[in-house]
Amino acid sequence: MKIAVIPARGGSKRIPRKNIKEFCGRPMISWAIKAAENSGLFDHIIVSTDDEEIAQIARDSGAETPFKRPVELADDLTPTVPVVAHAVESCIALGWEVNFACCIYPCAPSLQASDLLAAYELAVAQNADFVYPVAEYAHPIQRAMRRLPDGAMEFYAPQFELTRTQDLEKSYHDAGQFYWGKSTAWLAKKKMHTAGLGMPIPNWRVVDIDTDDDWMRAELLFKALL
Repeated sequence: MKIAVIPARGGSKRIPRKNIKEFCGRPMISWAIKAAENSGLFDHIIVSTDDEEIAQIARDSGAETPFKRPVELADDLTPTVPVVAHAVESCIALGWEVNFACCIYPCAPSLQASDLLAAYELAVAQNADFVYPVAEYAHPIQRAMRRLPDGAMEFYAPQFELTRTQDLEKSYHDAGQFYWGKSTAWLAKKKMHTAGLGMPIPNWRVVDIDTDDDWMRAELLFKALL
C-alpha cells in the first residue's frame, strides 16, 4: 500500500494560516491534494493536522483525516520525520499494510504529479529508502559572498574568485516539495536527505513560500504553468 501524508499544522507564523489561505482560487492545501490524486499512485491521501478547520478543508478537498496529530508534534521546532513516522504508525494501527509513504508539503503548488511518479519509480528501481526532488542552485555556491558592515564584499571561498562559473561543480538544494520513503525508513526515523536519493527538477519550478513576496512569486509561476 502507498499513502500520501500531507503535514499541515495550524500554527504557521510567517504567513498565518498559510496552509489553507486562498491560493489562485482554492485553499493552498487543496493543490497538494489534487497533485496526489492526479498521480494515481496512492491508496490513501492523508492530512496530518492538529487543527480542525484544516482537517475539514482537507476532507472537503478529497483527503482523509483518520487521526489527529498530537500537540507535541505540532510546534515550530518539530521536524518532518517524526510527523510522518507518527502518521505511518497510526495507519498501521488501523490495519493498513503501508509499504511506502510519500510526505507532500501542503505549500508546494508547483508540484507536478509526473514528478511524484518519476520519484516513486526511482525509489523502486534503486531500492532506495527515500527519494526527493532537488534543484540546482542558480549560481555556483563556490562564488558566494558575504557583505561586511561597511558594504565591502568578501568571498566565502576566495580561491574561486577568478574561476569561471562553468568550471565549478554543480550544487543542489532540497526542492521542499515531497519525500518518498519506505515505511520502514520513516519508522526507523532515518535522515531523509542523507539516507535518500535526489531527483533533479528544474529550479524555475521551485518556490519556498515563507514571505508575502514568495507567495506572489508562487502565484505568478502557478498561473504560468496552467
